[in-house]
Amino acid sequence: MEKIGFIGLGIMGKPMALNLRKAGYDVMVLSQSKAADPLVEAGAQAVSNSKELAQQCDVIITMLPDSPDVEQVVTGPDGVLEGIKSGALFIDMSTIAPATARTIYKLMQEKGVEALDAPVSGGQVGAESASLSIMVGGSEAAFARALPLFQAMGKNIIHIGEPGAGQTTKACNQMIVGITIQAVAEAFALAEKAGVNLEKMREVLLGGFAQSRILDLHGKRMIDRNFAPGFKIKLHKKDMGIALKTGDEFSVPLQATALVANQMKAAVEGGNGELDHSSLLLLLEKKE
Repeated sequence: MEKIGFIGLGIMGKPMALNLRKAGYDVMVLSQSKAADPLVEAGAQAVSNSKELAQQCDVIITMLPDSPDVEQVVTGPDGVLEGIKSGALFIDMSTIAPATARTIYKLMQEKGVEALDAPVSGGQVGAESASLSIMVGGSEAAFARALPLFQAMGKNIIHIGEPGAGQTTKACNQMIVGITIQAVAEAFALAEKAGVNLEKMREVLLGGFAQSRILDLHGKRMIDRNFAPGFKIKLHKKDMGIALKTGDEFSVPLQATALVANQMKAAVEGGNGELDHSSLLLLLEKKE
């Protein structure tokens, strides 16, 4: 089995790396990460920097917050590019700009390395249960090589197309999720103001054409006032920014996306950036 270097042990990355260990893979992580200890206890090795990790691994996976973080890990001092070997595979599973994914692909090609952009959907629960949806951009050969790794971390695994296609798909996913949360929040704010029972409304709507996982799961969060973060508004705001930038790149007006991005910006500026994205409801209540 190939040796896997995993960089980015956050809320999502740590359980993903642990699932690779559970699947029997030899995993290497960075020792400076605060979350490295559970991986080391599970049998992973720890090294001091990304260059050293890349020198010793066949496959390098990154799971980081944003485009600049991935760029720094890849191209910065003691970064992946300084150590990666020809014939290795680089997989970025972060949510970053499609343009950044394409740039990293080209840099890796110059090193004789295949690269995949493979962002995920499913949140912390999906990461822990190895049931993530994984949308992949890159070559067919690289996808085939990575598939056993993806199967250790997810369930719905699709090769979308060329480099950057995975990140474009993730941007579209975040647009749909964000706009739908806003729609549910508006509907609930209106119904509550009109004196309608939200539990009963949600129940009947789930049986009709408005049914969705957002209405089901996030609607329940709104009713229960449970805004503990499953996915923080500040991160979704970042993703909506990626979608808007990509829309500009291809001259596609994304008006609803822009509206919801502004709502998320207002929520962050109002101090709710650490709350779950379903807490967009609070912004509507504030305006009543």
